[in-house]
Amino acid sequence: MSSANIALLGAIAGLTIYLGLPLGRLRTPTPRLRAGLNAVAIGILVFLVWDVLTHAWEPVDEALSDHHWATVASGGLVLAAGLAVGLAGLVYYDAWTARRRAAAARPAGPGAAVATELAPKTRSQAASLALMIATGIGLHNFAEGLAIGNSAAKGELSLAVLLIIGFGLHNATEGFGIVAPLAAEGERPSWAALFRLGLIGGGPTFLGTLVGQHLVNDTLSIAFLGLAAGSILYVVIELLAVARKADLKTLTTWCILLGLLLGFATDAVVTAAGA
Repeated sequence: MSSANIALLGAIAGLTIYLGLPLGRLRTPTPRLRAGLNAVAIGILVFLVWDVLTHAWEPVDEALSDHHWATVASGGLVLAAGLAVGLAGLVYYDAWTARRRAAAARPAGPGAAVATELAPKTRSQAASLALMIATGIGLHNFAEGLAIGNSAAKGELSLAVLLIIGFGLHNATEGFGIVAPLAAEGERPSWAALFRLGLIGGGPTFLGTLVGQHLVNDTLSIAFLGLAAGSILYVVIELLAVARKADLKTLTTWCILLGLLLGFATDAVVTAAGA
């Protein structure tokens, strides 16, 4: 199979994320449906945190077994740095956007009302969360693309194709995770907004496939997986706060379980492929 065909299949695997995005266009979902969608997204994202950290730690764990202490130190530091930037970085970003929203909503003089109308609109908290989820999943999917490209570069074409199928199924559920905050708040994103979110979340699978065919590097993979894990963990914390406000504990628990099971089910093909 040519490099161009492998890249095309990597693009298809990434674009399956659009299968779940139209759920964000639901009209006025009921409170129970909002809570359920939010909880399923939590389950999917909790699975992703575990999945991402497992793959990020794997090279370090192998180095520990082989007593390659330099690899352990470098890999561990890269993972720690990625987690810190992904998790703490989003805390500071969220605080910055909150200050912007507060400033935009606080007129300071006679001409402030006009200035506020003319100023660029800041995105809502739900839209910011959706963007954060898409960014975290995009980093994760870049690492998945690296795995596809690396397999093709090593001549393991059957493995590469199976990875593409598995990651494609996985991305279909991740698209739902991206729009869950919007559905939970009753916000209907435009089709253009859904297109952008899908490009941010799914596009990196294609880019990772291109890079992975020419660059086989564990440190780069660990860095992106660490960033992804940190950002997804931050979003999980935020969605848990939304779930607490809904005060539907039984429904939330079962839907989180459903999300976890969906994550494991869609990852089964990848595991069967030996990834």
